[in-house]
Parts: sequence; structure tokens; C-alpha cells
Amino acid sequence: MVLSEKNFIPKCKTSLASLVLCAVALCTSLPISAQSSIRDSLAYKLQRLESTNRFNPKDTTHINLLTRLAFSYRYLDTDSLYSIAERALKYSEDIDYTHGKIKALDALGNYYYNKGNREKSMPLFQEALELADKIDDLDSEISIINALAQNYSFEGNYAEALNLNLKGIDLAKQMNNREMLSILNENIAGLYADQKDFKNALMFYDTVQKINRELGDEVIDAETQSNMASLYKDAKDFKNAMFNINRSINTFEKNKIYDWLAYAYEVKGDIYLDQEKFKWALYWYDQSNMLFKHQIEDDRIKIQLMNGMAKVYFGLEKDSLSLEYAKKGLALSKKIKSLQGQIDCSETLYKVHKKTGNNSDALAYLETFKTLSDSLFKDKNKQSLSLLETKLQYEQEKQELIESNEAALAKQRNYIYFSVIILLILSIITFVIRRSENIQKKLNKELKEKSQAVIQREAQLHEINKTNTKLFSIIGHDLRGPIGGLQGILKMFTDGEITTKELISFIPKLKTDVENISFTLNNLLSWGMNQLNGVVTKPKRVSLSHLVINNIQLLSEIANSKSIKIINQLPENPRIWADNNQIDIVIRNILSNAIKFTPENGLITIGAEEKSGMWQISIRDTGVGMTAEMQESIFKNSSNVTTYGTNNEKGTGLGLSLCKEMVLKNNGEIWVESVPRKGTTFFFTVPKALNRYQKAS
Repeated sequence: MVLSEKNFIPKCKTSLASLVLCAVALCTSLPISAQSSIRDSLAYKLQRLESTNRFNPKDTTHINLLTRLAFSYRYLDTDSLYSIAERALKYSEDIDYTHGKIKALDALGNYYYNKGNREKSMPLFQEALELADKIDDLDSEISIINALAQNYSFEGNYAEALNLNLKGIDLAKQMNNREMLSILNENIAGLYADQKDFKNALMFYDTVQKINRELGDEVIDAETQSNMASLYKDAKDFKNAMFNINRSINTFEKNKIYDWLAYAYEVKGDIYLDQEKFKWALYWYDQSNMLFKHQIEDDRIKIQLMNGMAKVYFGLEKDSLSLEYAKKGLALSKKIKSLQGQIDCSETLYKVHKKTGNNSDALAYLETFKTLSDSLFKDKNKQSLSLLETKLQYEQEKQELIESNEAALAKQRNYIYFSVIILLILSIITFVIRRSENIQKKLNKELKEKSQAVIQREAQLHEINKTNTKLFSIIGHDLRGPIGGLQGILKMFTDGEITTKELISFIPKLKTDVENISFTLNNLLSWGMNQLNGVVTKPKRVSLSHLVINNIQLLSEIANSKSIKIINQLPENPRIWADNNQIDIVIRNILSNAIKFTPENGLITIGAEEKSGMWQISIRDTGVGMTAEMQESIFKNSSNVTTYGTNNEKGTGLGLSLCKEMVLKNNGEIWVESVPRKGTTFFFTVPKALNRYQKAS
């Protein structure tokens, strides 16, 4: 059971998930007593306004007060919320007041959502979202997006919930709304937690905690801690679970945040229950139940509490009380259509009836439990796949818009622009070829003059010839093809076989070819210097973050073209003792390969970990992976096999051989771990920069 950041709507275990909370912008994380105070203040303002001589119920000021008052009743009196929101909606429709309609529809949507009636809440939220988008009301839009994500999560549609949360994150970044960024990232963490993917869940929680530190609000941080305690409890990490929940309880008690305190008490009871410490679990459940009875009106959160108390009494062998609370939980689950609640409570009722010898009822609850569990298991598998595959239609749509804009701009470019690029490429190629020829002549001359070192020179010549073979092979594979394509297109244009408009249509392909040639040439130059002249490694203090950020920016366009998200998880400001240019080449090649072999909508994560005076850098992708044979051969100098990426991108294997040499020159190691069709992680180590005055050895 997990809660969201700003509003108090607990994420109970429902038909497929731990609910991800909606955070309504009008209702922040206030204690129940504070919300009551706000409600009383709003009611007083309304009374004064309605008592004036010129009062008009359809005045926008009156409507705004009504919608704010409706939200203040959200966890205190849902019937009042409904009646006030209905009045606000009618007045807004009478005068066509769009903002009033948005807020009233939002309030009504939350009323039905709290009742578990998503069939009625979803259309209301959708209508409110369309109106908010129409008048560019960003504050309402992000709030409703979050509410919709909550609805989809409750019904088990994780793919759409993730889609909406990511849309909300984009909008929050646009608005620089740090609180909503915290909420939405925490919602995504909850989606992964429900799939038992604790690693990814904790990764998003790291982002949430970083944002919370920027916000500097101990209450917001405590809310996240209580959610993380629930996650650690599910992962059976009771030590971390108890540490986080105790910290959050201290904060809630100090600030009198009674709604979140009730939830935190319940989580603490769950932690003790999972350890079969029934008396302690009952104590904390009772603390939570007292707050819910007198402070909060929300059926959804009570389900887990009722079933938890039923399990505790069952463990304490108080079967009648266990039966009573399990039945209450089942009734609430059916009322709000919580599939997970019905499963949990049916299982408890089955155990109680079986123990008391009531076999007919036990069998009935067992059949209910089995039927619902089978349905949930099938749906969970389906939704789990949807969650993993969703890197979103939204991201795709956004990329299509970007590409459309780029195409429109490209139409304004002329033939001279392409001629300059082609001439530049030809000049670079000519320079590389001539340089290679000059090196070959020089080596041949040295071999003739230094006859006394015949054996040594023969070995060098063998290595140099092998390098040249590799160089020309790369030129043949990676340069001739694109250059030949460019020449062919230019010839057709000059011969009049294609029009200027048709030439312009080739821009995306030509741009990709030019980028591939440029990348290959950079590797060739580095390889050639390394093999033929012997590059001197000059270590110094280098910012690892600076290198990673620059390469992410350099390759971002290629990654965006495949809708691949690159996540930088480096710790704060790591410093390495290495040659800046060589490590830059290593990062660029490995990151480029990760993009190449990761399918569309994939994920690449860059991290670093300090180990024994070294920084261990990892670049992890969700790509096609490698077999054991491939892993053994990729770093070998003799490897010269052309490989193709997921979008048929060419590669030669030169980059990884170069990476190995560069890492070794910097006193590090490089290796790979991979599973076919599940992804690949490249690791390499470099020395940590000990102090600002360290010298090269």
C-alpha cells in the first residue's frame, strides 16, 4: 500500500496495482484539522458574499469559491463535495465559464473516483482535460492528467497510466513545477513496485528524493519515506522499511499531518504483520483505525486496514473478530469494485472458515479467491508486458512533431549547403587516405634502413599491415557506401534526372550518412594514432559528469530518432584521473553502440560506483543483447565483423577494440555482461582523482 505525494488518496492494492495517487493542485498536503479550517474560512466567505445586496450566484467569484469549498470536503464529507460541485457546474454552464466548468468537473470526477465508480469518473476527467487544454489552463491540466493516471492505475491499465504520468512530467518540466515532478515520478515508482520490479522503482524514488531535497519540505520528504517503507516491506527488507516508516511517523506527528499519519501507522502494522508480530501489528492498526474513524472518509484505504486486522486476529486465534473484519473489508471491496481487495479478503475468509470447520463457506470463498486470482494473474501478465513495452505513444507523437518541424525547416536549405558538406567529407577522406599512404611509405623506408632490427620490424610491419587492412576495410564498408550514395544523388541532380524538391527529400538519409561517416572517421583517426604513432596518455583530473553529459547531448538526436531515453544516474560530481580525450572516446563509442543495438522505445542508463580507489562506470541498455560467443570476441583486435543495429545501422567492431586499448592505457579494465533479448551492460574502470595536486606516475 503506497500513497502519493501531495494529496491523501492511499494507493491500496486494487485489481491490479498499488494505486498511484492523484494530486489535485487546489488541495495540498494539509492535516485534516487544517483542511477543516480552510473549509470553515471558505464557507464564511461564501456567506458574506451571498448576503450582499448585489449578489449574483453566477458571478465567477462565487463559482470559484464554490469549487474550492467542494474540494475542501473531499475527505470529510463526499456528499457535500458532490452537491456543491453540481451547483458550481450548473452556474458555470449557464454563463459559459470554462474555468469554473473545469474545476467543477474535476471535483465531480474525484467524487466518483473516491466511490470506486471509474465508469463515471473517467468521462468527467476527460471532459475537464479537454477544456483545460482548450484554454491553456496548465495548472488544471497537470492536475487532471494525474487524476486520470490514478484512474487507469486503479483499473490495472498500467500502460496508459505510465503514458499519462510521463505526459505530466513533460508538462511539469515546462511549468518548472517541482512538486508535481516529485508526485509523477513517485507514481511511476509505484507502477514498477506493483510489478515487483523493485530495482526500477527505487531508481525513480532516487529521482523523487533528489527533487524533495530541492524543495526542502520535510513533510513532502516524509510522504515519500512512508511510500518507500511500503515498497521495502513488499521486498521483505524489513530493516529499511522500519527505518523509513519511523522517520515519516516522527515528521507527521510533529507537524500534525493526521491523514498521512494514519496511513503511516497502517504501513507499520503491515511491517509487523509480515513478520508475524501480531500484537505489535494490532497496536499500530488500532492507532490507524482510530484516525480513520474520526478524521477521514475514504472507503479505499479501509480495505487493506480491515483485511490486515482480520489477519492479525486470525494469527491471535480470535476467529470471530477475524471474520468480522474480513467481511467488512470484502463488503468495501465489492462496493468500490476493488478486485485485489476481494481476493485478499476472500482468502482470509477461506482460512477462517476452514479453521472453524465451516467447510461449505470455506469452499465458496476458496472458489471466489481462485477465480479472481486467476483473472488477476492473467491481466497482470498482460499489463506487465504493456508497462515494459510502453515508452509511449506520446513520445512517438512528440518525435513525429519534431521530425515534421525539422522537415519543414529543411525545405528552406539549398543546394550549396549540401555541396559544402560533401566537399568537407571528401576532403576528410582524402586526408585520411593520403595520411595512411605516407605512414606506409615511412614504415617501408625504416624497414629497409634498419636491417639489424629485422625480427622486431617484421612483427611491427605485420601489425601495421593488419591495421591498414582494417582501416581500408572500414573505409570500404562505412565510407564508400554513403559517399557513393551522395555521388549518385548529385549526379542524378546535375543530369536533371531528379528535381530540387526530390533532392531535398533525400536530406534525412544524407544527414544520417554524414553523421555515420563523421563518427567512423573520428574512430579511424584515434585508432590510426594509437596503432601507428603511439598515443601518449596524459592523465589529469577530469569531471566524469562533464564527459557523460557532453556525449548524451552529442548523441541525443540519434537516440530521439529511435525514441530511446538516456538516464544519467551518476553520483554528484565524480572526478577521475585519466586522459580526457581517451575516456571521452570510450564513453562515446559504448553509448553509440547502446543506441544502435537498442530497439525503439528503449532505455539506456549510465551510472558510476566507487570501488577500491576506482570509479566503475556502467552503461546499461535494454537492447538485443549478445551471446556468450559474441561477448568473448568483441574486444579482440582481430575482430573485423560488420554488425547491424536494430534499424540496420552499420558497425565494424573497431570502436570496442579502441575502447579496450584506451581503458588499458588509463590503468583500467573493461568487460561486458549481456543476456540475449534482455539487454547489455558495459563496465569499465578508471582511477579516482584523489586530490587536486595528484601527478602522473
